[in-house]
Amino acid sequence: MPWNWEQSDWPEFTYDPAALEPLERQFLLQSGEFIGACKHIGADDQETLKIELISDEAVKTSAIEGEILNRDSVQSSLRHQFGLGVERPGVKPAERGISNMMVDLYRNFAAPLTDKTLFDWHGMLLGGSNSIGVIGGYRTHAEPMQVVSGPDYERTVHFEAPPSARVPDQMRRFIAWFNDTAPGGQIRLPALTRAGIGHLYFVSIHPFEDGNGRIGRALAEKSLAQSLGQPSLIALAYTIERSRQDYYAALTRNNKENYIAGWLTYFATTVLEAQNNTIKRLDFYVAKAKLYERLRGQLNKRQDKVIARMFREGIDGFKGGLSAENYISISKSSRATATRDLQDLVEKGALTRTGELRYTRYHLNIAVAARNDASVQKGSLDT
Repeated sequence: MPWNWEQSDWPEFTYDPAALEPLERQFLLQSGEFIGACKHIGADDQETLKIELISDEAVKTSAIEGEILNRDSVQSSLRHQFGLGVERPGVKPAERGISNMMVDLYRNFAAPLTDKTLFDWHGMLLGGSNSIGVIGGYRTHAEPMQVVSGPDYERTVHFEAPPSARVPDQMRRFIAWFNDTAPGGQIRLPALTRAGIGHLYFVSIHPFEDGNGRIGRALAEKSLAQSLGQPSLIALAYTIERSRQDYYAALTRNNKENYIAGWLTYFATTVLEAQNNTIKRLDFYVAKAKLYERLRGQLNKRQDKVIARMFREGIDGFKGGLSAENYISISKSSRATATRDLQDLVEKGALTRTGELRYTRYHLNIAVAARNDASVQKGSLDT
């Protein structure tokens, strides 16, 4: 069967708008919830949350493509880009590049899409590469642009994009579509619908030699931010990376025709799940502020250092919980002192305790609101 861009109706994507309406409403509802909850945390925590969410997206969108980045280096680069500190030594070009792209996306989400936007992002992502023929421009090579897997002697072609000669015209049409469907555009589309179509449309053209997935996901986030009128900070790549085989499978199922109801259902529910993950992170920061307020002036320096370290682990915390050995290592205290400090933290309500003897573990005593994940039902991808 021919690829989607070889069909006579390309790129006139069709789908069932009515099936997406409940998901579109839920997206707007949860967006309002996130914006409202942000007002309950201080400016410093808002900056920290912004850096953590953006760095997670930067690291995870790269991990989806098999590129492993150092999260601390990415955060250092982001803080530098936002004027919050000096970039630490040893940050690699790939880590600085993805940070630059994410900061540009955050700051300039409202700007219309142009070739220059995409070329700049591509240059940021791949400026340190020695294996790419064209950096900061569309591909020009004559050989087919294929997405493949398997060994050389038994390769599976999952997708073949339009020839390079057709890319400039295809991208001219794509950029016009992206801007026309934005809020205030001639053919405005709902948030999830536009982001989902835009992502599939872009990766189907596959206009660059490399970096198409990362730029495609950035475009989805730009689209969502434009619909909200502010940076979305949605954990999209973070959520996709946790089930990336589902992501690739959904793309594969929808690259041979232009009826894309299945893809849009998958993408919309993934965005809602991502939004839900972001709200959980925000809840965590609200709970953190409440705990610190309750314990104000009650912690010694060792306890304060350990509690801060536990919060830096994020919503998932220490794997298996904090042990006495963890406490000793972080606080540089004796075992007897650690035992007294931990018991005091339990009595003050800062920590909860589980297990006995060497299996004793401690957890932050915070109540992060339980989110009803069942409200984000995964739709059938075969619709």
